[in-house]
Amino acid sequence: MKKYTIIFAFLFALNIVTAQDLFSASRSNNIAEIEQLIADGNDVNEANERGFTPLILAVYNNNKEAAKVLLAKGANPQDKSGNTALMGASFRGFSEIATLLIENKTDINQINFSGASALIFAATFGQNEIAKQLITNGADLTLSDSRGKTAKDHAIMQDNKEMISLLSQ
Repeated sequence: MKKYTIIFAFLFALNIVTAQDLFSASRSNNIAEIEQLIADGNDVNEANERGFTPLILAVYNNNKEAAKVLLAKGANPQDKSGNTALMGASFRGFSEIATLLIENKTDINQINFSGASALIFAATFGQNEIAKQLITNGADLTLSDSRGKTAKDHAIMQDNKEMISLLSQ
C-alpha cells in the first residue's frame, strides 16, 4: 500500500509541475495547451497579479501563433494598466505581431493611462518599421501623452532623424 501511495504522490506532483496555466502557455507559445485551457473554461481575458492578460504575455514574448489563437478566441488587447498588445509590439519591435494586431482591428490610436499611444511607444524606443506600419494604418500623429509630448517630440528627444522624418509628413 505504501508503494502505491508513493507512486500516486509522485504522479500527482509531476502533474502539478507539468501543468500550465493560460499565462504560462501564452508565454511559452504552447498552442495545444492554450486551446485546451480555453476549452476547459479558462477566461481568455483574465489578468494575472501584474495585470497582464494572456494576449499581452504572448505579444511581449513574440509568440505570434499564441497571439493569433487568443485573438480568435476573443482576447481583449488591453491590460489593466491601459497598455495594449499593440503598444507592447511597438516598443519591442515585433512588426509581424503588430501586423497581426492591426489586421484584427486593434485600435491603433488607443492611449494608456499616461496618454501614450502605440506610435508614441514606437517613437520613444526607435522602432522605425513599426512607426511606418502605424502611420500607414492611420495612426494619429497629433496625439500627445500626459506630458504633452507627441510621437515627434519623443523622436526629437531621441535624436532619431529617420523617425523625425516619418513623423513630419
